Amino acid sequence: MATTPRLILASTSRYRRELLSRFGLPFEAIAPGVDEATAPHELPEAAAARLAKAKALAVATRNGDAIVIGSDQVAVCDGLRLDKPGNRPNAIRQLTAMSSRTVVFHTAVCVVGPSAPPAEAVVPTAVRFRHLTPEIIERYVDREQPFDCAGSAKAESLGIALIARMDGPDPTALIGLPLIALTDLLAGHGLKVL
Repeated sequence: MATTPRLILASTSRYRRELLSRFGLPFEAIAPGVDEATAPHELPEAAAARLAKAKALAVATRNGDAIVIGSDQVAVCDGLRLDKPGNRPNAIRQLTAMSSRTVVFHTAVCVVGPSAPPAEAVVPTAVRFRHLTPEIIERYVDREQPFDCAGSAKAESLGIALIARMDGPDPTALIGLPLIALTDLLAGHGLKVL
């Protein structure tokens, strides 16, 4: 009987842990300890891919027998990169800038393992935001406190009410871990979800 390889999520994100748990596979989560800064002229999709790979490799070097998943997300609105706001004033500024606009979230995932070369995918999701009044924004920020997510809008909870429409191939990508792409990447490393 073949043994299932160790599976590690190179992340401390509770959103990514919740998404990966949908597969029903045992896994552990380890902080990658990677600097998440992006270069000034780095394209968003390239930055997301580079960071996802860096996270996976950082954990894989310490756990050579495991299959390691790294993921990162970079959001862009009218050419402006939207990082994690970190606090209330920044979240309000971001959401004000996103009102009635389309934000593209580039979510990258990379799988590193002992039996195959690293494999990665970047999944874009275009999100059109409703017209957001200052009252709506402040009420949302005070209730949700979305300080730890790019773009300040948590689509997996109350932030969905801020969105007019979403266009993308994988609804889980917007939350932070594209499970459709990940299913294929894991299979390429010999780990089948079903």
